[in-house]
Amino acid sequence: MTLAKPTFPAPDHDHGRCAADALDHAERVCAQRSQKFTPLRRQVLQALLASHRPLGAYEIIEELAKAAARPAPITIYRALEFLMANGLVHRIESRNAYLACAQDHDNAALVAFLICERCGAVGEVPAAPIAESLKTAASASGFAPKLSVVEITGICAHCQQVA
Repeated sequence: MTLAKPTFPAPDHDHGRCAADALDHAERVCAQRSQKFTPLRRQVLQALLASHRPLGAYEIIEELAKAAARPAPITIYRALEFLMANGLVHRIESRNAYLACAQDHDNAALVAFLICERCGAVGEVPAAPIAESLKTAASASGFAPKLSVVEITGICAHCQQVA
């Protein structure tokens, strides 16, 4: 039996293993879908995997510029689009930022993002019941939704323990 990953990893978790597992996951997803996991796409994902916090595109550029020539914003946005289309990155709408995702769920699955106001970490939890309720309410009013995002801010358990 496989244990579910915690919503928020413990502060002392093996982050190197965590990031390596996420990169392995990305490689498998791209291989299964016959997609190219180019060096730039890998670097963008690695920048996002450096922490469990979302980063804006320009923060990603700053991270990549530490090791090589500063990439053009358009190349970063294209890499992010690819990673999002393959379920490897989520966009945190309220932060205009991006978060790496190593979970196996299809792109249509609605997740809720739990955003810690203290440490900035973001966890994701399945939100299928919420999605069904929203879909029913939208349909009943004749509305055709294009995008549904659930973001909840608060304080994660780790920050609550510290306080």
